[in-house]
Amino acid sequence: MSLRKRLSVSSTRSDSPVVHTAMPSADSGEWISVWRQTLAQDLIDSPVVAVDAETSVEEACEVLLSQDLLCLAIRTPHGRSPQQTPFCGLFDFADVNAFLTLAATRHKISMDELREKPRVQEILNAAREGKVPAHLISNLSEKNPLEILPHDANIISLLAIFSRGAHRVLIEAPSPSSDYLGMISDRGLLSWLTTYAQKTPSLLRYLSIPLSSVSLPSLYLYMSVVAAKASDTVLDAMTLMSDEGVSSIAVIDDETGGLLSAVSVTDIGKFVVPAQSNQILSTPLQQLVARIKEPDGSTDGVDKFPVYSVSPNNTLFYTMQKLLATNSHRVFVTEESPMSSSPSFSSMAPMNLCGIVSVVDVLSLFARIANVPDVDPKRMQRHRRASSTSSNESLRSSGSFVARSRSSSRTSLQRLGSVSSLEGFQMRWADRVPVPEKT
Repeated sequence: MSLRKRLSVSSTRSDSPVVHTAMPSADSGEWISVWRQTLAQDLIDSPVVAVDAETSVEEACEVLLSQDLLCLAIRTPHGRSPQQTPFCGLFDFADVNAFLTLAATRHKISMDELREKPRVQEILNAAREGKVPAHLISNLSEKNPLEILPHDANIISLLAIFSRGAHRVLIEAPSPSSDYLGMISDRGLLSWLTTYAQKTPSLLRYLSIPLSSVSLPSLYLYMSVVAAKASDTVLDAMTLMSDEGVSSIAVIDDETGGLLSAVSVTDIGKFVVPAQSNQILSTPLQQLVARIKEPDGSTDGVDKFPVYSVSPNNTLFYTMQKLLATNSHRVFVTEESPMSSSPSFSSMAPMNLCGIVSVVDVLSLFARIANVPDVDPKRMQRHRRASSTSSNESLRSSGSFVARSRSSSRTSLQRLGSVSSLEGFQMRWADRVPVPEKT
């Protein structure tokens, strides 16, 4: 059976009580004062690259790939009112993944769901006409909202946004300019806080607590993990990330359950979109991971294999460093020591995967320290999962639901191939994920 579902991983320590450390008090006032005085614009880590609303999804993907960008701003369509900002939304690899998954699973969508989700119908209609504009795909993943802050916003303002699940913020230029100074990512803020902690002994001491005693339930230590087997397909992973509302999943060994690696929506965007055949969708994740890691060492001759795991005994500060070092949005908590840096695709001990720590989880901890109200790092994820659950229930009730297994994904690919004659769908990946003709 495929593990294309939210994997509940048992642990020998899963029933152990978690000892919560107290929130800092005496020293936190000094930290907060610095955060309040530091302008958000000092953390800008990328420019605002914009494309027109009618730019095709294919062209938007080309911009992301050719300029090595993670996100684009989509200009507000002409005629739309009110035009409070020049942008109507953002476009990133999570949205690309959601779009490709929608196209690949079009035949499973019921008419009831299409009536409930006019945007999906709009996308499919645009595909039949030969061009899907980027503005229709903007935030299709429901994890890429447009967030904007004024030029004089500070670190506290960033924490308030990122601690609720957003990943990027645009910073406005001072009035009267209508331009934007740039974009700040949640990882950019995490990097700044890591550097600040290294220069602030009192904060570094606080962050030297083990994960097992961090007083933040949203870290979900010893809770369920979203994972897929190494033998599951790329399409399995794409659908799983879309259904579960996450940007990356664990890849585990079929036999032992040990953590092998991770696959993210960025990986999907960089390897699936440029592929010249729909065979990429049926590729086992084990092969995809090998392809992802292949460039490592090509410049210095040293093999690398990013370690995406930490143990419950590792400190919170070490975890922050690991998130930055692996350039990922989450690391996985394992009972065993992290795997060696061997380039071989080998797993660790059986059933060692027991939790996750994400960038949003860590930033929500800092937001609580700063007394930010209504901190809820899982708010957006709950919304995405509720939307996905509603869609799946609609599929089941209509009788068109297909069990999530490796064999069913192959069937899906075969059906996709049988409808590839749809005219007008001129995207470069049309042969891979064409939208079926209307029945």
